[in-house]
Amino acid sequence: MSSTYTIRIPRDLKEKMEKNPEEWSREIRNFLEERVKQIELMKTIQQIESRAEGRKTKADSTILIREDRER
Repeated sequence: MSSTYTIRIPRDLKEKMEKNPEEWSREIRNFLEERVKQIELMKTIQQIESRAEGRKTKADSTILIREDRER
């Protein structure tokens, strides 16, 4: 099911759109879908970073390399 979302645009933009006929509703819908995906992805990344922050450990990599070489 779909719904309607109304926006106001400047008159000059509307005139330019009319001079360049495209399927503007499809163009706008595609843009909005992509933008929502970007926003959701950024939120997911922020959540992962905040949860991972408490799990950060500090280790001396030289010790780890030496231990690995001894095996």
